[in-house]
Order: sequence, then structure tokens, then C-alpha cells
Amino acid sequence: MLTKNIVVMNKAGLHAKPASLFVQTANEFSSEIYISKGSTRVNAKSIMGVMILAVSKGDEILLEVNGDDEKAAMDRLTSLIENKFGMPDE
Repeated sequence: MLTKNIVVMNKAGLHAKPASLFVQTANEFSSEIYISKGSTRVNAKSIMGVMILAVSKGDEILLEVNGDDEKAAMDRLTSLIENKFGMPDE
């Protein structure tokens, strides 16, 4: 299992379009993927779960990936977050 703490720095956090893009990307992998914020842990392949976390700009999340393609999944999801979901800040 791989884990990584990441600070979400895009303006919208993990809401609406970024959340949808994150979930779509997570679903491309067979690994189990979870996101935690504080004491709440959700399945990263569930849009409702991700939205429940209410991750805002500047929030730190814990990304957990476990499975056959865990490294590729971690690299891709980390890159997505670090590159602000390809969306310019307004």
C-alpha cells in the first residue's frame, strides 16, 4: 500500500469539476483508492464520497492506494492534484 499527504492548491478544491475528474481518473485503475481528510475516509472512486469530504483550497488530504497498479495510480492522481487539475486559478 502506498500513502501520501497532499495539499490541494487549486481554487475549487475537490468540488464539482475537479472532483469529477479525480473520480474518473481513480476509476481507470484496479487498485483500491481512498482519500482521508481529518477523521473521514472515503472511497476515491465514489463522487458522493469525494464530495462529502468538502476539500477546499489549502486542505491536506491523505491519499491511499493499494493494488496491482498502485504506483501508476498514485503517480497519476498525485500529478493531477499537483497540477491543479489542469485548471488555471482565477
